[in-house]
Amino acid sequence: MTGGSNMIEQLRAALAPHGVFVRGVVVFDGSDGPMLANGAQAQSVVLLGNVGGSIWEPFSRWRQLPGNVDLRDPLDHWSKSIIRPISEATGSTAYFPSDPPWQPFQQWAMHAEGLKASPLGILIHPEYGLWHGYRGALGFAERLEDDQPWKVAAHPCELCVEKPCLTRCPVQAVTSVGFDVGGCRSHLRTDAGRAGCMAIGCLARNACPVGRGYRYPPAQIAFHMAALHL
Repeated sequence: MTGGSNMIEQLRAALAPHGVFVRGVVVFDGSDGPMLANGAQAQSVVLLGNVGGSIWEPFSRWRQLPGNVDLRDPLDHWSKSIIRPISEATGSTAYFPSDPPWQPFQQWAMHAEGLKASPLGILIHPEYGLWHGYRGALGFAERLEDDQPWKVAAHPCELCVEKPCLTRCPVQAVTSVGFDVGGCRSHLRTDAGRAGCMAIGCLARNACPVGRGYRYPPAQIAFHMAALHL
């Protein structure tokens, strides 16, 4: 792979077999960019992530390979196994949500895709709803422009009249002022929590009407709920 006007398309082609998408590009002014591996500052960052359950089958196949079955934080390991070789091939620097120095992924996503936070704390997408995520990002020394830039859209939560996510949580962990992670986790350890959210996914998240066609498959929901339960 080489830099230039075709970089975004090259990234899309390399990531497609793994169900990972180019989610947007952030271009920085002055000294705002993150540090690159060579000590310079990035001029642009390309966000990489999943749309709905796009990564689940590739990740599940990888997880069954010898040496991967018992890994702690397997999704983070898988993400790095996909993104780091692409980083090396493109001469870019890879960043991951799980690794220090912690990068402002949510701020990048809000800038790159125009997203805003939902009451659950998850950024809500006007098409994908709450069923998407960011697996990493690549920093470049040059300014890259996305050939499919995001378009400003109204915040889905502002258009939602009934707001079912605020009434479905059995312990009121989801409110208009934020998400009570501790209260949620405590509930998940109860019999009611195991029979409800742990079995079929977060009831508040499931209640959101935006992006229902992108809802994660049951196995992926169970995987993420188990991680939240820890």
